[in-house]
Amino acid sequence: MPIDTLNQRDLNRALLARQMLLCPAPLPAGPGRAEAVTRMVEHLAGLQAQAPFPPYFGLWSRLAGFQPADLAELLVSREVVRIALMRSTIHLVSARDCLTFRPLVQPVLDRSLPAIFGKQFAGLDAGALAAAGRALVDAEPRTFSELGDLLAPDWPGHAPTALAQGIRALVPLVQVPPRAVWGAAGQARHTSAEAWLGRPLDLGPPVDVLITRYLAAFGPARVADVQAWSGLTRLGEVAPDAPRPGPDAPAPVRLVAEFDNLILAHADRARVVSDDNRLRLYTRNGIFPGTVLLDGFVAGMWRLTRSRRTAVLTVELFGPVRWRDRDAVGEEAQRLLGFAAPGNTHEIRFAPIT
Repeated sequence: MPIDTLNQRDLNRALLARQMLLCPAPLPAGPGRAEAVTRMVEHLAGLQAQAPFPPYFGLWSRLAGFQPADLAELLVSREVVRIALMRSTIHLVSARDCLTFRPLVQPVLDRSLPAIFGKQFAGLDAGALAAAGRALVDAEPRTFSELGDLLAPDWPGHAPTALAQGIRALVPLVQVPPRAVWGAAGQARHTSAEAWLGRPLDLGPPVDVLITRYLAAFGPARVADVQAWSGLTRLGEVAPDAPRPGPDAPAPVRLVAEFDNLILAHADRARVVSDDNRLRLYTRNGIFPGTVLLDGFVAGMWRLTRSRRTAVLTVELFGPVRWRDRDAVGEEAQRLLGFAAPGNTHEIRFAPIT
């Protein structure tokens, strides 16, 4: 069915079904559990992850019974990685997808180089810089500050920060644990994907792979939507089969993670958030908040704050809702608190509606 024949609720329910937000997938116990989590990361074509922990909440909302250790163990075992991919943004992806996706989005990263180096880009030997940076990060994982300082003596006239960001664009850098491991803390240190995974990047994967994966997770969609998600241009049409449950399919209350691609992966986001509510989401100092879905559409935001003994989840709804919907939001908030802070005293607050 052509996308032009689908109304907003058709698109909404199809998107929620493909995102596993109508009915979370069961998570088995035993040996197949880790692979099931990895497969969900792959089904979603990765989770946006410029902050360390939103992917945990993204998987919690889509996998029944998911626990933080399920993802933490995959990061440590190198089954999933954090790497700059779509839109030059850090994403959490499987090792398999890292090796396939990174060559496909390299043109997006290449386009960032003139902005990084400014007028100095014209005289830059990008190949030599990439080789020098790769040697340093493969010798041991480095922070960007360390990397820039080590490169600076051999690249006079270039700011260390620009040199480090240039390596980020030129070399497939993964962030290594303990960064983003639940319950741990650590700076963002980087090595190459090839060194970390012990395998080369895929040679010449067809771009249709990326488009098909996008549509399976975010469709139905137009080429402009795929371009908005990936940053790539000049894409053709691809039309895989995927669920279309219909506009009347029930959509339970969901609390969706910060930076979730559910909200960010389309040129036209009206299928999940109105224009007025979308503007509200962009007033948080560059932090894209967790969102509340009511009847499948964004109806508010949530934030979690923790102290030593207490975890508080604050919900800010964008307008009045029925009491049964407010109660359902409260139940989902309690479930999230049980996931994120099982040993704390829990408190749910509803901010005044403005």
